[in-house]
Amino acid sequence: MKTLDALHFARDLRKNQTSAEMLLWQMLRKRQIHGMKFLRQFKIEHSNINGIKNYFIVDFYCHDLKFIIEVDGKIHSFQPDYDRDRQMILEAMGYNFFRIKNLEVEQESIITELKNHILKLIQSKLK
Repeated sequence: MKTLDALHFARDLRKNQTSAEMLLWQMLRKRQIHGMKFLRQFKIEHSNINGIKNYFIVDFYCHDLKFIIEVDGKIHSFQPDYDRDRQMILEAMGYNFFRIKNLEVEQESIITELKNHILKLIQSKLK
């Protein structure tokens, strides 16, 4: 996705969040989890070919931890190869990943797992 397209697309995604994304955003915003700041529908440049920048847009992103949270809805069942390849590229770029299915967002165990994962990233950064 090119620069201007990515910017407009990210804005549209922020305006039209899924209910699972809205719920998770309420938990992440205002540094509620371990004081970490998260951004939503954040664009990450993954290539620059002949001056043309291309981006991935991730659901939630914490810059301090280079941490991405993806909330997978129904569409992701139709694009597993794309999701896997995209995640591999971002991990190769040094990003940490956490994937949640839409239906899992309301499960306390998943949120606890997410909080523990964030805490481990914070602790490893401090070493």
